[in-house]
Amino acid sequence: MAEREKFYLTKQGLNDLKKEYEALKKLRLLKTKGKVPEIWESEDLNPDYLSFREDLDLLEMRLAELENIFKNATLIKKPSGQKTKFVDLGAKVEVEIGDQKDEFTIVGTLEANPALGKISNESPVGKALMGRRAGEEVVISSPIKTVYKIKKIRYS
Repeated sequence: MAEREKFYLTKQGLNDLKKEYEALKKLRLLKTKGKVPEIWESEDLNPDYLSFREDLDLLEMRLAELENIFKNATLIKKPSGQKTKFVDLGAKVEVEIGDQKDEFTIVGTLEANPALGKISNESPVGKALMGRRAGEEVVISSPIKTVYKIKKIRYS
């Protein structure tokens, strides 16, 4: 039996997906409750019907995708004891890159958004930081060699 994919989510990320799911269910109800375009009996299909079907199919695919995520979701929790000294999912990591400082939060792939300082545990930087502790340096070689020195690790 194949191992199921796990989706690591923060509580906020899971809530956001649940809100999206509920909104999509309401949209599906509104789309199917109204007047559905007719197929037409001739060899030609009604373009309005085709568009309606395509929209509905995309909606159903996203709902199924969200249901799969909910079934396989693992909530990111703050580690306990000594584990808080190491970078793990949910950690805010302050790093020094040369003479610049940056801060990342390590999240699962579904919530990653580098523009907001959220990087995936599966990204090159996220992967390299996982399991490390403050004071350690990690080298990332993607296209250019960059040294990240871990300054601080916090969990909220």
